[in-house]
Amino acid sequence: MNIIEKTDEELLAIARPLWLHLVKSSNEGNYGEFARHFSAAMARTVDQIVAGHQFANSELARSLSAEVDALGIIRRGEHVTVLYRQRSTKKPGEWLGRLVLGHEDGKVKIFGASVF
Repeated sequence: MNIIEKTDEELLAIARPLWLHLVKSSNEGNYGEFARHFSAAMARTVDQIVAGHQFANSELARSLSAEVDALGIIRRGEHVTVLYRQRSTKKPGEWLGRLVLGHEDGKVKIFGASVF
């Protein structure tokens, strides 16, 4: 089944553990775990040097809260984007989290992830 054909509930059940894994790995500055579910293209784009710089220079990247709210899902082409309300354990306010998922080699992989 193409990922865009899944229901919102099915997508959220897949996306939430992947997002929380990114949050935990980012907070720990653990690139190996952070990139565990990346697609091949995403792994080439966000290599250990780029991620290490972000981990070292962004207080937000090291203080993401596990308390997140799913805001919605966008289906486009062969990918879905799950949007989250993301908070920090150290910085006041809210951010927009974006997780792009698709299939690669028969598995759901992360094709994009960011916090704005």
